[in-house]
Amino acid sequence: MSNPAPADHPIHDLVVHRWSPRAFADRSVDESTLRQLFEAARWAASCYGDEPWYYIVATREKPQEFQKLLGCLVDANKAWAKAAPVLALSVARTTLRSNGSPNALAWHDVGAASALLSIEATDLGLSVHQMGGFDSRCARETFGIPAGYDPVAAIAIGYAGDPASLPEKLRQRETAPRTRKPLSDFVFSGTWGSVAPFVPTVPK
Repeated sequence: MSNPAPADHPIHDLVVHRWSPRAFADRSVDESTLRQLFEAARWAASCYGDEPWYYIVATREKPQEFQKLLGCLVDANKAWAKAAPVLALSVARTTLRSNGSPNALAWHDVGAASALLSIEATDLGLSVHQMGGFDSRCARETFGIPAGYDPVAAIAIGYAGDPASLPEKLRQRETAPRTRKPLSDFVFSGTWGSVAPFVPTVPK
């Protein structure tokens, strides 16, 4: 299954085809492919080149580790994420390595790394679904994440599967048309709320 973005302006095919399914095929992801994904994350831009990203990864080939990570998800996400062959947790180091001062952009940079991971996954025919629906305290305690490091997002990785495998409500969400707010809602110039001159306005 694919669900390409109906983009208003020309964009790269990898961006068009990147999406976050809930249905995953019963197909494992080999180790060399996983290395490629996290190599892409490795080369993300970061504030001062600080690289504040870390990932905890569990595959279904190691059921005990997989269940530990699955157990930190909220029930609504457990229901479908259990079918993914790989689960991960992104983590941000909240201080700069150079001087120990707070890094206000740590979460931003972790998101940038995960975005590159998602694009690399799309190029390899995989899909990635990032989730805020997990118990941060559970993650911290389960995996011994120390102070100064914040769990950021849970991530399901795998090959998109058949939406028919999902409960009806999730199946409807999986196959619904994809939408986004127009550029005029968030690209400004000069002052807040003033649409940038290169952005076409959309009739209300």
